[in-house]
Parts: sequence; C-alpha cells; structure tokens
Amino acid sequence: MRHRSVADLMTPMAVSVAPETTFKEIARLLDEYDITAVPVVDEAYRPLGVVSEADLVRRRLHGAGADTAAALMSSPAVVAHPQWSVVRAARVMDREKVKRLPVVDGTGVLIGVLSRSDLVQLFLRRDRAIQEEIVEDVITRTLRLSPSALTVEVMDGRVTLSGTVRDPDVVPVLLRLCDSVDGVVTVVDRTRREDVPTGK
Repeated sequence: MRHRSVADLMTPMAVSVAPETTFKEIARLLDEYDITAVPVVDEAYRPLGVVSEADLVRRRLHGAGADTAAALMSSPAVVAHPQWSVVRAARVMDREKVKRLPVVDGTGVLIGVLSRSDLVQLFLRRDRAIQEEIVEDVITRTLRLSPSALTVEVMDGRVTLSGTVRDPDVVPVLLRLCDSVDGVVTVVDRTRREDVPTGK
C-alpha cells in the first residue's frame, strides 16, 4: 500500500527570489507565473523565508519601509521534505497557518514547492477507488481480516466502517490505516466488538 508523498505532488524547480529582489520584481513574478508566493533563497539556494501576495498587500497598505524580499518575507521558512507523507505536510501547514511549503533536500537546498491546492488533488479521488483500497489492501492484505466481516461505505471521501471485529485491539489500527488512505476525508467507526467467552 503506497501513499502519496510530498515529492509526488510538489511543483519542482520552484520560482524563487534573492533577498535583494525588489517589491516590483516580486509582483511581476507572481503575475507572470500565476503563483501566490515565492521562496526567498540565499546564495546556496536554501530557503530563508517566503514572500506572499498578502505580504505585498500589507506593504502597499502601510506604505513605508519594506521594499525588498528580505524585508517583506515571512521568516524563517517553514519547509517540507520530499519523503514526507502528504498528511504530515498538511498538518504542518495547518499548525503553522501557511498555505505553501518550500520543499528541501537533505542538504536544505530548495527543490520544489508544495501548496495547499496541490493537496486538494488527493481529495478528488473517486469513492470507489478508496473503497477498493481499504477492502483489498487494509482489511484483507495488511490486517488479514475477512472482508465479509466488515462493510466499507465511502461517500465524498467519508468512510463508514461497520460489522463485527473479533479482536478489539485491531480497531484503532484499522481506523488509523483507513485514515491514511489517499482521498479519505474522515473515518466513522460503527464496528461492533465480538464478545469472546473466556474459559477458566
């Protein structure tokens, strides 16, 4: 069961600017490439921060001061790594309240950008494909449960699990694996635990 990584969804060879890049040049790049932000990088191409449309708007509203990328940027840059799962990247975006993450390699060099709109692609996956992966990969292959014991319903990415589970310890694992399937928005647990009599 292979899950999408940051490397699968990021935009490679990201547009970037130097600390001394001017306000007007940044605005031109955002318009030319139809993007909403650019990473600011040092001489070694390591991200120092990010300048977004919002940063430019704030500069226009408040007038004085910031006229270069170094002064405009939000820093330090919150970055992602290509091997991260998209779930991890999404959680970092949510926690840090950012809409995009520069992606860096093992030496900290910029290799791409992951945006919130890239993550949305995951949730366009068809419900039938999600259901098949849960039944075949999660339930049957990974957990080695009988697919007939559980019912998996998927609607708009919302997974509902029902049926009987003999081992209650399996349920948290089942829920976690289902939640990690690409395209799943939420998982509802309606399974029942089978009462197994204990002998003396």
